[in-house]
Amino acid sequence: MPISLPPGIAYLLQNLPSIVIPPATVAALGQIARNHTDVNISPWIIALACVLSLPVAFAVKVLYKDWKNEKDAAAQNAFLPPRVPDSLPAGLGLLRGALNSFKNGYPGMVLPSSRFHLELTITFFYQGEQFEGFYEQLGSHFMNFRILYEDRFFTTEPDHIKAILATQFESFEKGPVFQHQMKSLLGVGVFNSDGEMWKFHRAMTRPFFSKDRVSHFDIFDRHATDALSQLKQRLREGYPVDIQDLASRFTMDSATEFLFSKDVQSLAAGIPYPHYSHLASASEAVDHPANRFARAFDDAQRCLSLRTRKGVNWPLSEFWQDRVKKNMVVINEFIDPILAAAVQRKREANAEKEDVEMKGKSDGEVSENGNEKVLRDETLNILLAGRDTTTNSITYALYMLSKHPEVLQRLRQEVLEKVGESRRPTFEDMKDMKYLRAVINETLRLYPAVPFNVRSSNRPVVFPGKNGSPARYIPAGTKVGYSVFLMHRRKDLWGPDADKFDPDRFLDDRVKTYITANPFIFLPFNAGPRICLGQQFAYHETSFFLIRLLQQFTNLKHIPEAQPPASLPPPEWKLASGTKGTDDFRIKSYLTMSAMGGCWLSMEEADTQ
Repeated sequence: MPISLPPGIAYLLQNLPSIVIPPATVAALGQIARNHTDVNISPWIIALACVLSLPVAFAVKVLYKDWKNEKDAAAQNAFLPPRVPDSLPAGLGLLRGALNSFKNGYPGMVLPSSRFHLELTITFFYQGEQFEGFYEQLGSHFMNFRILYEDRFFTTEPDHIKAILATQFESFEKGPVFQHQMKSLLGVGVFNSDGEMWKFHRAMTRPFFSKDRVSHFDIFDRHATDALSQLKQRLREGYPVDIQDLASRFTMDSATEFLFSKDVQSLAAGIPYPHYSHLASASEAVDHPANRFARAFDDAQRCLSLRTRKGVNWPLSEFWQDRVKKNMVVINEFIDPILAAAVQRKREANAEKEDVEMKGKSDGEVSENGNEKVLRDETLNILLAGRDTTTNSITYALYMLSKHPEVLQRLRQEVLEKVGESRRPTFEDMKDMKYLRAVINETLRLYPAVPFNVRSSNRPVVFPGKNGSPARYIPAGTKVGYSVFLMHRRKDLWGPDADKFDPDRFLDDRVKTYITANPFIFLPFNAGPRICLGQQFAYHETSFFLIRLLQQFTNLKHIPEAQPPASLPPPEWKLASGTKGTDDFRIKSYLTMSAMGGCWLSMEEADTQ
């Protein structure tokens, strides 16, 4: 078994040449001068020169890289993205803003600098509540947030995102930096791999999402019935329900049964009580394996998200211990029995076929002894997609319905007209429910499950200029982040009401005006070769749950008093524009987006007599 070094030690060993060579060179030159010339150099001067050699060598390296990038850009008749100014050296103000916004901010929160009115500090993954302020200042929706001399390009331009995901797909990858940051949780799974390993995982996953499978609703119906029964019971007790928690259990049980033919029975743990109830901390519920897994999975994602904000130097903040490891103990305890049971069932069904599937296709990338880890990694990646992303869609759809009773009434009317009060919906029903799809799309526009994403260039890339803007040059090995969360809210792309929830924008003339003319402005499931394989599965699962719930409930209301106090936004946010001023809870954005503290709703059982 290979020795696992602490992150900080591994980081120092990896960078040992750049740490040792400059002072060693100075010391050697000093010794040569003392031995072969008449110059008598004091040992103290040599020692001081050795110490100073490190920042001098680093400065030379940075300046040379900047000069070379500018020269290469000019050779392509292009320009590097403009840098966001910072009032502190080395981008320390940006780093401080990133970490502060991660803890206290809203996605897209702007932290004003003390030096300039328009100089704004910002996080790499939390870009501009007033993004147009940056655009007006820098003249570009593509810019560079340089932190600790690491270039972090960022864009909300549809043409750039199209190039990253589709037309120049081969020029971008997850890259070694991102993979190193995510490896503790995602391993070499589909969301954290490139090249042949990514193709292997993609091929392994694709059969699960065939049309016949994603249109088979028995699994959804069984778990939705259980979930809605618990919902009724809790409402009858007089408590609101955390719809995010309920949706998470529904999606977890559905996904595990869909993928492994046996669910993990997370709904059997029961749903939580609001914080003010004496039953909120019942030990039996807290210690249930599904709940322990959910907490560990969430905390692991939090740690990984912090790494992305700290950049390539993240190991220094976890010097002696990988902070994800303690969570992986709990996660693996939960995952391993699922995998063992699935593999055993497969072997019993067809031992020879199992041998081919487990070994034959992966021989080029994975050793036989590595199959267990590869399967575990893929399981965690699929659970992240199958549980967290659909949970987000269901949660925010119901939250939006609670905030917009006219939309709720119209959607429930469509449900009753197309499906009725009790019949199970079919695939054909969903195809015919245009307003339901519009509601889901509008939810995904404002609250996409993966609001921020990143790639790394594996070769020099040029993005052509457009409408008089210059071409932009991206050096090889550069991190390039993009945000559909912010792109979906740009008023120049979606119209003056871009920050308003209005499902009709997916039904009326605005479809032709905005989306048909530029389809890459709406990318809730990514695009190109890495487009989400489970897109239709997510639409079907979300639609099925919403239909079943609206058949039985009406008059949805959000209950702010049930939100944990720490999840409530500060009063001053009410003065902000857009959803920051109207949301009743903080948004938590790790690898996926969720409602901090849950989304607590009350509703009334519908009269079906």
